[in-house]
Amino acid sequence: MQIAILLYDRFTALDAVGPYEALSRLPGAETVFVAERAGAVRNDSGSLRLVAERSLADVVRPDIVVVPGAPSEAVEPHLGGGPLLDWLRKVDVMTTWTTSVCTGSLLLGAAGLLRGRRATSHWLALDGLRGFGATPTAERVVMDHKYVTAAGVSSGIDMGLTLLGEIAGDRHAQSVQLLMEYDPQPPYDAGSPRKAPVDLVEHLRAKGVPQA
Repeated sequence: MQIAILLYDRFTALDAVGPYEALSRLPGAETVFVAERAGAVRNDSGSLRLVAERSLADVVRPDIVVVPGAPSEAVEPHLGGGPLLDWLRKVDVMTTWTTSVCTGSLLLGAAGLLRGRRATSHWLALDGLRGFGATPTAERVVMDHKYVTAAGVSSGIDMGLTLLGEIAGDRHAQSVQLLMEYDPQPPYDAGSPRKAPVDLVEHLRAKGVPQA
């Protein structure tokens, strides 16, 4: 089973690495990082680079595709078309699962893959899904047939474990969760706009914080 994690300039690292940590533990998995051209790809802060071992042309029949998000100014140049969207449309015909984390769902939407489907994204980017014919929902992980979308950055781990359970069974997913010691106990209960202080939510909306 080949799992292709898409990289592009200024992607958000945890969006890619979180699902990788879970899905790479699928029995028989071959996990590859793929980009328009093979080589190092910088993250959104520019301080970290992951290496894409394969180019888009090299990966033509992945079983699972994972599309990480990025700040809005890094995602927007791709929304009108180009190699990333062309590749997503092409390989989606063959995938068993097509997935995204955070604003990666905007790329799936722009590729025409979420039309008529429920999907999620970063809370500051949810409304953007409507323009691609999707029905946005604030759920943390949304599964609509073979399309699995996750909300903000940290939810990529949840998406990976959810998909792991679908493919390899609950017991295996639970084992991976335990080995990862994924037991969130955040110091603040402010991880969503429904829980965070209202003034903080409004401040971030007004500030236009780049979505990741």
